Amino acid sequence: MNKTSTTDHPNLQMLKLGGSLITDKTQPRTPRNQTITRLAKEIKNAYSRNPDLQLILGHGAGSFAHVPAKLYGTRQGVRSERDWQGFIQVWREAVALNQLVMQALNDAGLPAISLPPSASLTTSSGQVYAWDLSPLKSALNAGLLPIIYGDVIFDHQLGGTILSTEDLFSHLSRHLHPKRLLLAGREPGVWVDCKARTKIFSQITPDNLEQVTDSLGGSAGDDVTGGMVSKVLQMVSLVTEIPDLRILIFSGEEPGLVENTLLGDMPGTLVANMSFTSKQTDPKFSTL
Repeated sequence: MNKTSTTDHPNLQMLKLGGSLITDKTQPRTPRNQTITRLAKEIKNAYSRNPDLQLILGHGAGSFAHVPAKLYGTRQGVRSERDWQGFIQVWREAVALNQLVMQALNDAGLPAISLPPSASLTTSSGQVYAWDLSPLKSALNAGLLPIIYGDVIFDHQLGGTILSTEDLFSHLSRHLHPKRLLLAGREPGVWVDCKARTKIFSQITPDNLEQVTDSLGGSAGDDVTGGMVSKVLQMVSLVTEIPDLRILIFSGEEPGLVENTLLGDMPGTLVANMSFTSKQTDPKFSTL
């Protein structure tokens, strides 16, 4: 990867590898190792095809941290001795999955560095209060690949809580102004018909959100940070706040799709502030 000599990142993208993609969320502490390995290679291939690619990678907690988080209700607050024991268990599970992801990225030859949010971020009533972004910015400027993930957080009002990767990406979007957020899961997009699963929404905007809300469904397995409903509402709110931002919800199951999406393809469901007549390829990322 090429180093950048400036603190500006005009082509920055953020990619989340969803917990349902990298773990079996129906089985506690069950990684999908082959998928993790494949995704790491796809990210490496994307860098090889476009050395100027700028990326922050995040991943979900899947069947690791979500299980104790649900058991102890960590996201709602941490007060008692039992709560703090749960806080530590969630932290341990989040770290364990992160280590698996980091190993795959390092094996693929990527200069990945993990920047755990719990070590640099605090919240107040579940909202980001302070986050020192200088290490993350320095990693980008050095040509490294910074990795963040859903994590426990010390909270001024709640004692402790949990922030999802989407929560983290939302804050980073306001400060680093990425061009695109890429949310890779197991589903090809947001289903129009959740039960039959025959058609996905090509686009979701603030104007048509009311029309699609009834079709949104939750996610499989334990997910204490919200399923698809929460994700879509959060992303629509974000593009309303940041009109130039484009967000893709798509599947990482199809080999090569994450790689090509990093290079400009626009599969799945596009969440944007306005409708686009064509979304096959984003012209700002047309490097294929």
